[in-house]
Amino acid sequence: MKTPLVSILIPAFNAKEWIAETLQSAIVQTWSSKEIIVVDDGSTDGTAEVARRFARDGIKVVSTENRGAQAARNHAYELSHGDYIQWLDADDLLAPNKIEQQLAAVRTGDCDHILLSSSWAPFYYRTRSAHFVQNSLCQDLSPAEWLLRKMNENLFMQPATWLTSRRLTEAAGVFDTRLQFDDDGEYFCRVLLASEGTRFVPGTGVFYRATSSNRVSYIGNSDKKKDSLFLSMKLHIKYLRSLEESERVRKACLTYMQNWYDHFYPGRPDLMEQVQALAVELGGQLEEPCLGWKYSWIRPMFGWEGAKRVRRTLPHLKGSCIRFWDRAMLKLELAKGWVTQR
Repeated sequence: MKTPLVSILIPAFNAKEWIAETLQSAIVQTWSSKEIIVVDDGSTDGTAEVARRFARDGIKVVSTENRGAQAARNHAYELSHGDYIQWLDADDLLAPNKIEQQLAAVRTGDCDHILLSSSWAPFYYRTRSAHFVQNSLCQDLSPAEWLLRKMNENLFMQPATWLTSRRLTEAAGVFDTRLQFDDDGEYFCRVLLASEGTRFVPGTGVFYRATSSNRVSYIGNSDKKKDSLFLSMKLHIKYLRSLEESERVRKACLTYMQNWYDHFYPGRPDLMEQVQALAVELGGQLEEPCLGWKYSWIRPMFGWEGAKRVRRTLPHLKGSCIRFWDRAMLKLELAKGWVTQR
């Protein structure tokens, strides 16, 4: 029986600080039949030069003009030849046995439309203290059940948790270049729709680096990302309703919209109107978002937008302090020889 080739595909933009560690995590995978492709999306910080230092390990590096992460992912896939596809962002890390463990879960008689999943562990600089997230998605599920739980419970799976067969990838289509936010969430909805369900593989996964507010997954005040979020929301709802049309699905869709409604409220009345119209179509109505007791007292003095700005800023300040501390501790441990790896 042919040993499957796995393509590890890495889109990269200004990731000079992280790319070497990310590539090392791909190189040391215990699954030996692999190809590693980096598409440098017009970086200006020397990311491609760092990546090319790994040419001796067989890593292919391609540089393009800056077109966005979605286009970089699509281009990486066009260059790939693997029987399975492993997506990997340029600042995240794969557990050493991630691919091998997932492929070991493929059973005799399985079709290649089973979507292999795993868990993810957030970290800053040191992975040794990271803990893998466990939630209701961490089990074998049908496409409808997986998507319903994601939307109803406001959950997500980091893109690198998946291992996708080439046939399933082809059936799902390419990343949507219209989306500047949640493009991976929308993409894996289509992968789910094309699949026969997920198979969760415990005991391995991906380390997801918590970076600054400049990351792609941060919305902030970006109108483009808010437009993208609304489009992604509409598509999520469309996909789930195509799998199942029921009262529980409509309730999950309403909960999903309510959870994200405050990104539009009150600064984007055009999107508020469209989201409310979609809620009415589903038999409900969205309520005014809740700031929570920590921030509601700010609203009378500085308004909704001021309170939201504080709510965004304080967690990022806290995260910056934790990142600074974790990085300092890593440098100290390495300097003292207390650890040889992160």
